[in-house]
Order: sequence, then structure tokens, then C-alpha cells
Amino acid sequence: MKDLNQFEKIIGVEFNDTNLLKQALTHRSFLNENKNLKGGHNERLEFLGDAVLELVITDYLYNEYPEKNEGDLTSIRSALVNAQTCAEVARRIEVNDYMLLSRGEAKDVGRARQYILANALEAIIGAIYMDLGYEKAKEFILKYITPMTEQIVKDELWVDSKSKFQEKSQDIVGVTPAYKTLKEIGPDHDKKFTVGVFLNDEMISEGEGDSKQDAEQSAARNALKEKGWD
Repeated sequence: MKDLNQFEKIIGVEFNDTNLLKQALTHRSFLNENKNLKGGHNERLEFLGDAVLELVITDYLYNEYPEKNEGDLTSIRSALVNAQTCAEVARRIEVNDYMLLSRGEAKDVGRARQYILANALEAIIGAIYMDLGYEKAKEFILKYITPMTEQIVKDELWVDSKSKFQEKSQDIVGVTPAYKTLKEIGPDHDKKFTVGVFLNDEMISEGEGDSKQDAEQSAARNALKEKGWD
């Protein structure tokens, strides 16, 4: 494992108990291969950090967007705390370089790694909360996660585009959209999907994503723009 002092400098947090930080960066698979090592894996800290993250984000959105209703705030919060967003933040602060993983998990750089990184970020938040308290955990979240809100709101990444496109399609042209996978590339653990959305036999647009669901949302988002229904 790399020097945790360097990681503390990267994230701007100095721990009293670096064992908590080490635990936050330890995946269950690593302990399965190294049974004699002391200390636990990060799942309990992840559980705690998830709750702290949700509270901080909820408080932030409530005060930042007084004009939005409860449903919109819930959707924006979901976009901010989902695995994709958390994994992106984790990559930015170089969590991947400090993780303790089994040899097998260390080789996997696909979607499974995304969830490992997202969970580790929540575990780090849990460790900060345990070691330094709520305000320090809040400071970390406001520094690294909430700045992504503006882009998410601007690009309406919090909107369920599939539901919106279906509602518009049924209301305006009386047709329910259909989705078809056009292309799959990459190995099983790291596939990329291209999906088309159709009204009757006409393809309105296509979208790409790391899963069929993500690609369908992208296709629906593009279709809303194509039809001028956004």
C-alpha cells in the first residue's frame, strides 16, 4: 500500500487515526487473500458514509434550490450520490492508487471497479466522520461532490429521460417508444452499449452507455432534443 500520508495531502484531510483510513481503502477481497492481517474491510464504514453523504447532500440541495419540489430534489440527490458520480470523484482524488484489493479484483477495471471505487469513497466519508466528526465530513463532501451539481442540473442528468420521452410520445403521437441494442463492444466485464430508440419503425436517435440502461437513458435524452420535447 502506498504512503497514506500522501493520500491525506491529496484529499486535504489529516486523520488522527490512519487505521480508519486504511480500513476505508481495504476491500473485502484483499482480506480473503491475506487472512493474517489485522483490521477490517470497508463495508461498515461504507454503510456509515452513505448515510452521512445523503444527509449532507439533502441539506445542501434543500438550501441551494428553494424553487424545486421534493420529487426533483430527490432525483438530483440520486444523481449526485449514485455509483457513477461517486466513482468519478474517487478517480479524481486517486483512490484507485491506494486501494487494497485481491489480485483478481486489481485486474478488473470494468464496471465492477466503478462500484468498488464508489463504495470506497463512501467508506472514506465514514472514516472522516468517525475520526474527525460531522463538520469535517461535510467539508469533504462540499469540496469534492457538490460542485458536480451545477452540471447535473444544467444537463438535466437527474431527469428520467425514458419516462419523459414515453410520456411525450404517447401524448403527442400516440406511440410507445421501443428500444433496440444496436451494438455491443468490449469484454464482458467492460462492455459499451449503443441503443436506438424507435417510434414505430423510425429510429429517432441513439445513445451510448456502460450498460443497456445507461444507453437507453442517453438515447431517450437525445430523442427529446431531436423532437424538441425537452
